[in-house]
Amino acid sequence: MRKVIGAINTTLDGICDHTAGVPDEELHQHYTNLLISTDAILYGRITYQLMEYWRTLLENPSNTKSMNDFAIAIDKIPKVVFSQTLENVDWNTATLAKRSLKDEVIALKRQPGKDILVGSRSLIIQLMKMRLIDELQLCVHPVIAGSGSLLFDNINDRTVFKLTNHKVFDSGAVTLWYEPITEDM
Repeated sequence: MRKVIGAINTTLDGICDHTAGVPDEELHQHYTNLLISTDAILYGRITYQLMEYWRTLLENPSNTKSMNDFAIAIDKIPKVVFSQTLENVDWNTATLAKRSLKDEVIALKRQPGKDILVGSRSLIIQLMKMRLIDELQLCVHPVIAGSGSLLFDNINDRTVFKLTNHKVFDSGAVTLWYEPITEDM
C-alpha cells in the first residue's frame, strides 16, 4: 500500500510559513527529487494558491536552474485540492477533491503507484488525528519566526515517532524523516 507522507517546512520555533525558511538551490533540488519520487500531492486551498506562484516560472524562467526544475516538477505532479470555497481550479494537473479527506486518502492509498505527499499544515494535522500519516518529512530551517501557525497546533493525542533518516543542508536546514510507532500501553 502507498505511504502518505507529510512533507513540510518549519522553523526552529515550530512555525509553518513558506516565506520564513531559507530556500536555496540545494533545498529546491531536494524537493524536486521528492516530487519526482511520488505520484500525487494533497493541498488545502491556501497552500495550493501559494504554490500557484511556480506556474509563473514556467512562462518566465528564473536565472536559477533549481527553481526552474522545481517549477517543472510541481507543474507535472497531480494535485488534489481540498477546499470548501473554491469552485474550480485551473491548473491542468490539479483537481478539487470530491470526497472527504479521509475517504480520498484511503482510496489513494489503495491505488497502485508511488507514495502520496501532503503539503499543507492543516491537512497534515487532520490526517495525523485520523492516524493516516505514514511518514513525516520535516525540514527545519535555522530561523525563529516569532509568530505564525504552529505545525502541530490542536493535536492533543500523544504520538511517538522513530527517526528513520535525516539530511543536513549547507544552509543549516535539516530534513528529518519520522515514522509513527505504536506504543504498547
